[in-house]
Amino acid sequence: MRKFLLTTAVCGLVAAQQAQQTPAPANSQQSDTSRITTTVTNVIAPVTVFDRDGGYVPGIRPDQFRLFDNGKEQNIHVDEAFIPISMVIAIQANSEVDKILPQVNRIGNMITPLLLGSQGEAAVIAFDHRLRTIQDFTSDPDKITQAVKKIQAGSMSASVIDAVDQGVKMLRTRRPDRRRIILLISESRDQGSINSARDVLIELQMNNVTVYPVVMSRLVGKLTAPAPYPRTEQLPPAAHSLPAGVASTPTTVMQTYGTDGNSAQFMPLLIEIYKDAKAIFKSTPVEVFTKGTGGSEYGFYGGRGLDQTIQKIGEELHSEYTLTYSPNNKEEGGFHRIAVEVAGHPEVKRVQTRPGYWVATSQ
Repeated sequence: MRKFLLTTAVCGLVAAQQAQQTPAPANSQQSDTSRITTTVTNVIAPVTVFDRDGGYVPGIRPDQFRLFDNGKEQNIHVDEAFIPISMVIAIQANSEVDKILPQVNRIGNMITPLLLGSQGEAAVIAFDHRLRTIQDFTSDPDKITQAVKKIQAGSMSASVIDAVDQGVKMLRTRRPDRRRIILLISESRDQGSINSARDVLIELQMNNVTVYPVVMSRLVGKLTAPAPYPRTEQLPPAAHSLPAGVASTPTTVMQTYGTDGNSAQFMPLLIEIYKDAKAIFKSTPVEVFTKGTGGSEYGFYGGRGLDQTIQKIGEELHSEYTLTYSPNNKEEGGFHRIAVEVAGHPEVKRVQTRPGYWVATSQ
């Protein structure tokens, strides 16, 4: 798949990555969005284009893309280039997924041929209540395979947010001309992170990192995990699986748990996350990181499901178009919404990209 890298003549990407921010306190219920002091001078928007059947649409010319930032069309210079991938593979390794981990241990030899390609590199971290770097960045497929293979289960905690934060910090050290990906293999909910999801989401967006989660089945994890000591139930109702025989749809989720299911529009939630640190609990961190960075969420339940999922992610990564631009409306503070259109291509049904990014208001 040929990719198109849309670049500009400015050198704002390095400045954006080195910019400092003053995050809101994680324990505050209301945070002033003007305290976000990070600015954006160069934006990368990975784009996936789908046809009516959900397949990827290849061969789109650079001049067929139109990108709008807060409704303003951007001036884009197009170069054709191959974009090497830098990836952090973050794997949940706690007692609740002990029986699922052997399936995860076997996917190491798939990472390079299906995801990274010949010029890619990956690092491997495992997490429960700890963050363990099993393998630093390497292009050696054998080292990646061995790192994934030797991950073992630990405590009952699962610091998903902290693991993603660690992934961003590691990817910040890679060259800015590489695609930055976090492959997150975990359950969907966080247990015990120190960082706030709001601050980590901002870091993801400012460092042009895309999250691709592979969500382990909570039901399988619960059924196969060792029995815990009796204690008071602390999980919210929606953290449990639906009753047997009930299809998981937005309607049934709302009827069963009284929540919004998947029917709530993500954009209002995303904007609210910037304003209120606790708004993240209206949706799982995994969902927010995925939609907030333009990635795709996958799941698996057992058997060869994980192998097939890795293959699907590889197909998506190698079917993406990467759009880069310097906003012509930087002076507009607040949330900038990104919209991408493809003109003159009859096969295009849907275009997927990151929803936007935050720009600091004037001080």
